[in-house]
Amino acid sequence: TFDAITPDEKGNMLFFKGSHLWTGYRGPAQPSNESFKELDDLHNIGHVDAAFRMHNPENPDDHDHIYFFQDDKMFSYYNHTLEDGYPKEIQEDFPGIPTHLDAAVECPKGECIADSVLFFKGNDVHVYDVSTKTVKTKTWSHLPVCTSATRWLEHYYCFHGHNFTRFHPVSGEVSGDYPKDARRYFMTCPNFGHGGHYKVRKCSEAKIDAIATDDAGKSYIFAGPIYMRLDTHRDGLHAFPITKAWKEVTSGVDAVFFYTNKIYLIKGDQVYIYKTAAHYTLIEGYPKTLKEELGIEGHVDAAFVCPNEHTVHVIQGQTMRAVDLTATPRAETQVVPMPLSDIDAARCSAEGIHLFKGSQYYNYESPMMLALSKIAPVPQNITKAMIGCEE
Repeated sequence: TFDAITPDEKGNMLFFKGSHLWTGYRGPAQPSNESFKELDDLHNIGHVDAAFRMHNPENPDDHDHIYFFQDDKMFSYYNHTLEDGYPKEIQEDFPGIPTHLDAAVECPKGECIADSVLFFKGNDVHVYDVSTKTVKTKTWSHLPVCTSATRWLEHYYCFHGHNFTRFHPVSGEVSGDYPKDARRYFMTCPNFGHGGHYKVRKCSEAKIDAIATDDAGKSYIFAGPIYMRLDTHRDGLHAFPITKAWKEVTSGVDAVFFYTNKIYLIKGDQVYIYKTAAHYTLIEGYPKTLKEELGIEGHVDAAFVCPNEHTVHVIQGQTMRAVDLTATPRAETQVVPMPLSDIDAARCSAEGIHLFKGSQYYNYESPMMLALSKIAPVPQNITKAMIGCEE
């Protein structure tokens, strides 16, 4: 049972139990007061009742600060440093919120009606509006009493015992097969697992199979049998089996790209196309062969579509082929040689084109500049910000 769970300002998940905390999803516990020494200064409580990371982008003085609650007191930290004037009585910053809380979790506007914090005590949920400083109290008796709660990858989780239940932050509705065992999902325990055994590589050893960003700005990397969301670095990075989202793709990918709210996954001579709605759904009749879908044959090293464009650029060895995605049937419209070979992955964004090869990448301004290039540019080293590797 955890007393509190929260990400810090860098996206590292903190799990509190008694006087100890775990940082991240693996590794040993350490005394909480080694990281947040003032938590034990006042009355040596030795535990945290609740914790959350503030989401308030309109107020930089509060945004991304970590709040801890002990009995009737609260602490505000930023970069593991206690803010001036803290600890305070809970009512000073959060009028209308009770003491001796069970759990708390932030809820950004868009997921809640306004930027809010959900405070849990028993079956009552006190919804605190960050802007208006008003509270609405709801009773969610269908939800287990939460000993901790957290938001992760745009979903909300109530932890109770070693189980967790996912709930909707506005209605409290629980959909799906819950509760589930947290040991299979949120931490690494012997004889349990859910993809969390994957170890993030050092940037100097990085090698990816594909990288792509969808129309909503969600960014993914693929490496071997796993994938990771990159745009959720504020929630930490976590590896999942590719088959968790795209169950028919059982042996990794060669290339991935998004187009018109669909994701295209290429493996061998097969193309899988899924709708990118709430849950990825394989379109009827797929997979199809590369020849049927894109009018090309042979092994694909990488593929990319630039924002607001309707052409997929497919890299095969030292050749780049352009395929018009609006044409029926689809067929290549341009074939150009490249000054590079053995490309692992490619992505096109507002920053240009990145071609990934091992632990380095090559940057081009546009597909035209890549097509006209006769000499490869100087390679640059992959960074943590790009693919979530460890420096």
